[in-house]
Order: sequence, then structure tokens, then C-alpha cells
Amino acid sequence: MDCSPARTKDPVAWLETCPDFSQPLVDRVHEWILTWEPDLTASIKWNMLCLTGRKLVCGLSACQKHLGIVFFRGTELADPGKLMVGGEENTNIRTVRVTTLDGFDREGLRRLVHAAVALDADPAVPPLPKVRREPWPVPEVLKAALALKKNRASAEGFARLAPSCQREYNVWLTTAKRPETLRRRLQETLAALAGGRKWAQRKDAEGNGRRRARDVA
Repeated sequence: MDCSPARTKDPVAWLETCPDFSQPLVDRVHEWILTWEPDLTASIKWNMLCLTGRKLVCGLSACQKHLGIVFFRGTELADPGKLMVGGEENTNIRTVRVTTLDGFDREGLRRLVHAAVALDADPAVPPLPKVRREPWPVPEVLKAALALKKNRASAEGFARLAPSCQREYNVWLTTAKRPETLRRRLQETLAALAGGRKWAQRKDAEGNGRRRARDVA
């Protein structure tokens, strides 16, 4: 799930301020879901547009280069079209990652949404217990960098992140195979943490800068 602060708590304003790339994807998929399941209600949680029946059913995460369609009880849903991949927060969540709607399995998504709503509506089927992943150790190279006085803002940014968001940085740094890759990733990590950004948004400052320059021009 998106660990960054919500830019708004208003679903309408949230839809209007999605990133340029994912906004048309969000608009279309949101329209589909409300057509299929008009009784769902919208709210903003974890900077996602969440759709709720009795409890949370699914959510839309508008990212810089993709749309995430999150199913909060995804492990309990049949997925014959294999649309879903692993979630971020715990192993009960599954996500459909969308970069284009050209050729997208709309019918497969419709079946997932209907199944998720039916599951949520049945009080006789309680959610599975959450199965959380083991913590990933903070790499020594990151520990050393965050201990430096010049990286105080990065250390504070890291401390504010949820454990699942810290894990993304830890895994990314640990899996670097070459020293030059590790150095580059460490610099990106420190810059992103100082700006309060999660791993998936570590390059957002560049994109925002380009958009501001374009708007001024």
C-alpha cells in the first residue's frame, strides 16, 4: 500500500490530482467498478481511493508509471486469469498492476470485483488472519549513512516510514549486486528519504520538477 501522506481526503479531489500517466487509467477503472458495484462507497486511505462495502473491498493506487488495483482479501479470491500479484503490506493483499488498458482483461477484473464484494458481504466468512512477513534487516551501508549528521533529514524520513515501506528500501539496497549499483541506490535512497518519499516514489522529485518547468513554459 502507498505509505506516502495523502494529498487530499476528498475522493473527487484525489481523482483530479492523480499523476499524469495513471490518471486516465484511474478514471476508467473507477468508472468500471462503480458500474459493476454501485453500492460501494469511496474514501481515501493510505493515499489510495478505497472502495468499501461492509469493510474495505478494493482500492486504486495512482502511481507515476502504473495503476495498482488492490484487493484487501486477495488471497481468498480465485484468479483464473492470473491478474493479481503479491501485495505490499501483508500476504492477504493482492494487487493488479496496470500500465495500459489496451488488451487488458476487463472481464477478469469484473469477476474479481464481484467476488470481492460477495466475500465482503458474507459475515459467515471472516477474513483470514494476517500473515506478516519477517522483518528485513537494515543494510549496514544504510545504517552507517543514516548515522551521519549530514543525513539527519534522511534518518528522520526513514524513521517516519511504516515498517513495510522501510522494508522496500532495505530489500532494494541488499539486492544490489555490484558496488557501483549499491552506491547509486544508496544516494537515491538518501535523497528520497530526505524528501519523505517511499521507495516507489523515490524519483518523484524529478518528475515534479519537470512538470513545474513545463507549466511555467
